[in-house]
Amino acid sequence: MESPALPPAPPTSAPLAALPTPLEQLRLPSALSGHDGSNRAPATATRIAATDDLSAVTAWLARYADSAATVTVYRREVERLILWAVLQLGKPLSSLTHEDLLVYERFLADPQPAARWVLAGSKKLARSHPDWRPFAGPLSPGSVRQALVILNALFAWLTEAGYVAGNPLALARRRRAPTKARITRYLSHDMWAIVKDTVEAMPTENARERLHAARCRWVLTVLYLGGLRASEVTATPMGAFFCRRDAQGIERWWLEVTGKGSKTRLVPATDELIAELARYRRAHALPPTPQFGETRPLVLPVIGKADSEKPLSRGALHLILKEVFGMAAARLRARGPEWEAQAAVLASASAHWLRHTAGSHMTDQQVDLRFVRDNFGHSSLSTTSGYLHSEEDARHEATQERHRIGWGSKK
Repeated sequence: MESPALPPAPPTSAPLAALPTPLEQLRLPSALSGHDGSNRAPATATRIAATDDLSAVTAWLARYADSAATVTVYRREVERLILWAVLQLGKPLSSLTHEDLLVYERFLADPQPAARWVLAGSKKLARSHPDWRPFAGPLSPGSVRQALVILNALFAWLTEAGYVAGNPLALARRRRAPTKARITRYLSHDMWAIVKDTVEAMPTENARERLHAARCRWVLTVLYLGGLRASEVTATPMGAFFCRRDAQGIERWWLEVTGKGSKTRLVPATDELIAELARYRRAHALPPTPQFGETRPLVLPVIGKADSEKPLSRGALHLILKEVFGMAAARLRARGPEWEAQAAVLASASAHWLRHTAGSHMTDQQVDLRFVRDNFGHSSLSTTSGYLHSEEDARHEATQERHRIGWGSKK
């Protein structure tokens, strides 16, 4: 039997009598359907068939149909938000603002009124039971963060799909035009730490395992510390590293990279990156620093000769990273079902996520945005402006001091 449609809510909180209904039973009146949500994108921009919020959310959840656990976790979070929006605010999902989401974040930590939102007693009830509630109690800070990660992924996808005009959770992160969606494909500091722990725990019982573990560590290092694209890793030789003295006589290492549009840029090779390069080369019985003009690829084969000039393919690089992210996701899933959402994020990561992760972490550490821009090649370098040399040295120093990978002491 279908639940009755929710009555239109007043501008303030809806009456306590209006109780939450599970998402699959929810029937919304036109005013709360999101058909005319204030954050809806123009109809010409829409790339999905959905015309209301419930249909749009269903389309998003369908992307995870191959993982029942992920669907359950994701549905729970979007269900809570929609119910809170329509019952507590009298707004559809597609009308929520950045300020609304800040209020919702506090609500998750203390869902009130409890009689409406929180299950009475400790016994779990079927979703069809009249006493079903979306919460078992207040969420812990970690669970609140997890909920917002999932909702951010939802809004980012709805934005990319042209259903909503922008992601209200990403507003504070925008650096360019207000309508440009925040880059969401990056790893938080906590998730990045899990990836590093995973690599440091890789088996090293025999020579092949040791070389494979060393390669995984090096690939993560050069992508993260260098902020390189996958295509730049596979196309750059070891000889692209070079050293020069700055105005104070300090030797600084750099990596010359040719990126999009055949544009060349200099990436600061920090002391940490050079130490990791030496560590990786020693694993292959090579001298710690590359020679000028050395044609060996940045990533060496596990099987075959270390002096091979054949670079790793982008497909092979992708498989290495998918293995690492898959193992990291498995470590999270082993902690319990409440980690499934974050595990799903890790399992979907790719090489480009590491580039975005590096950029996000650099800005978190307050590295000058001009330096981040130049490190990542977001604008062309001027090769004729001599006064930029001192600025490059400052960029190197700022990158080295504040942007670190911090591998542990395990050998």
